[in-house]
Amino acid sequence: MNAEQVEELVLQSLEHEKGGMEIYTTALQCVLNEDLKDEWQRYLEQTRTHVSALEGVCQALGIDPTQESPGRDVVRGVGQALVQAMQKAQAAGDASAAEIVACEAVVLAETKDHLNWELLTKAAEQLTGKGAQTLREACDLIEDQEDEHLYHSRGWCRELWIKSLGMKAVLPPPEETKKVKTAMGAARAEQDAERQRY
Repeated sequence: MNAEQVEELVLQSLEHEKGGMEIYTTALQCVLNEDLKDEWQRYLEQTRTHVSALEGVCQALGIDPTQESPGRDVVRGVGQALVQAMQKAQAAGDASAAEIVACEAVVLAETKDHLNWELLTKAAEQLTGKGAQTLREACDLIEDQEDEHLYHSRGWCRELWIKSLGMKAVLPPPEETKKVKTAMGAARAEQDAERQRY
């Protein structure tokens, strides 16, 4: 294992989760659909626990959680750009369009988040020594939540776009109603939405 890259991954993941709190806070200002609002509120709370878990991982692995790195700075910039995009959409005055922009921002953030936790899980499987168990426990707790965040958010985004196009949308999306947590389940849910449309 490349210890420097493990540290970089942990720091970037922590930064991304911190940015995720800002993204969800801003997205909640844009959301119109009450079901989606409830979901994003729950995801914001989970994201707060993810920050705490990663701070614990840093402590267990002997990593300074405030340490800067070039990659961490890039992650922070991407998160800030997503927040700014939502604020700009909201300021434009079309609430439905701002909701879609917020949903897209969440999908983009959750795609990176999902990758981070997948990689952290792979690292946890190989790590030994101090902190390895703490990382494994965090991954066991959080990776399933990240699956839900990504697949449900993608379903919401797809259906809100379809609604905006004047087509029949399936809201809440099947990913939500079927509690999808896998790529295969997401594909089935999307097919189910197509069947419901026609």
